[in-house]
Amino acid sequence: MTATPAPPGLATTGTPALVGRAMTGTPALVRLALRRDRLLLPSWVAVIAGLVTASASAIAELYPQAAQRIALGVTIGSAPALQALTGPVYDAASVGGLTAWRVTTMASVLAALMSILVVIRHTRAEEESGRAELVGACPVGRHALPASGVLVAAGANLLIGVLITLGLAGQGLPVAGSLAFGAAVSGTGWTFTGVAVLAGQLTAHARTASAVAVAALGAAFLLRALGDAARIEALSWLSPLGWAQRVRAFAGERWWVLILFAATGPALAGLAALLARRRDLGAGLLAPRSGPRDAAASLRGTVALAWRLHRGVLLGWTAAFTIGGALFGALAHSVGDLVRDNPQLAALLSRMGGGAGLLTDTFLAAELSVLGLIAGGYAVQATLRLQGEESALRADPVLATAVPRWRWAAGHLGMALAGSAAILAAGGVAAGVTHGLRIGEPALQVPRLLGAALVQVPATWTLAGIAMLLFGLLPG
Repeated sequence: MTATPAPPGLATTGTPALVGRAMTGTPALVRLALRRDRLLLPSWVAVIAGLVTASASAIAELYPQAAQRIALGVTIGSAPALQALTGPVYDAASVGGLTAWRVTTMASVLAALMSILVVIRHTRAEEESGRAELVGACPVGRHALPASGVLVAAGANLLIGVLITLGLAGQGLPVAGSLAFGAAVSGTGWTFTGVAVLAGQLTAHARTASAVAVAALGAAFLLRALGDAARIEALSWLSPLGWAQRVRAFAGERWWVLILFAATGPALAGLAALLARRRDLGAGLLAPRSGPRDAAASLRGTVALAWRLHRGVLLGWTAAFTIGGALFGALAHSVGDLVRDNPQLAALLSRMGGGAGLLTDTFLAAELSVLGLIAGGYAVQATLRLQGEESALRADPVLATAVPRWRWAAGHLGMALAGSAAILAAGGVAAGVTHGLRIGEPALQVPRLLGAALVQVPATWTLAGIAMLLFGLLPG
């Protein structure tokens, strides 16, 4: 009889034959993962590649003359807040150079997020749900399941790089710069693919593993932002997002920087395979803490339980919105310099409601609208925590008590509504503080921008309501 392979998650050592046997069944699991992500993955790829190509087209339209682009580059160089948000510009004279400055960080962050979500979904989430144990009972190798998640994420990043290269080159931009841009974005995604599979070894819960990987992405962004704003190159070189900028697409490409991506992603994945030897299927390297025998009085209620479950995610979103709002507020005072010699951009902002003397307010309103859109994502995520609690069977013990179903659901919905308002308020206050300090009117600007941020709350609550309706109407 042939021995049944060990379940996924238990590492193997030994001869190449044993290693190959540990990967048995990987192609079938890759096909299964692609089948499950047949809608989600193409959407990610299309959005990221489309963002880059559309940005290049917009920059060519808004800054058709080299003198306009050079003037913008001078403004960027004198605005640390702008460099913290998007990075340095290496060649402002070309459309490609401005495109690389404008969207390299944004596209790289999106590629990293996609990689984290895909890898955790097909590795740690499979173990937490128990499906990995069923897969392990079949004739598949012990590394086949995590390998399939890594390969799907790596393939999606490769496709993003190819589409970016074709999209930029198709607009007449230099092929070498287009290829470097696509490779930088793909490389960032590959690096965070390794981060995600490593995070999946640390904890038994997919949500926590995702939080660890996203926290690593946030740290990478902060290192790059601080390094670029303060012109401390060493800090920027500590971040994969900084590496993506320093490939210098369309500005004398540094091809050797791509070696960092090519080495880091596989190294992290290999480390994850070694760490997998030290844990059992479904467990994490970090053992969960044993809670107290009796719940505190503050947790005896549905609202208190919902707060306990949502507080970590809410604090993370609040910190992100505070940083984002502070950057937007610090940048707002420079918006006049950005459009001074650009009638096309000034006309665009004027059509958005910014007449003479109102361009700064128009910019702030537009950016706070973006924060409102992002806050809608938090509202939907928090509302759909209800479905996650049901799927994981954690809702059953609660509903088995005297707690009615409507009160249990109301606790989570209340956190979605209150939490989305709280993160918008944090972004508005942060924008008001930084903008007010720059123009010497903090006492006036904080309430103004807080009100402008809270205007987005009804639309955000509408999204939470739609998510709640779908939760009630559709099966899990």
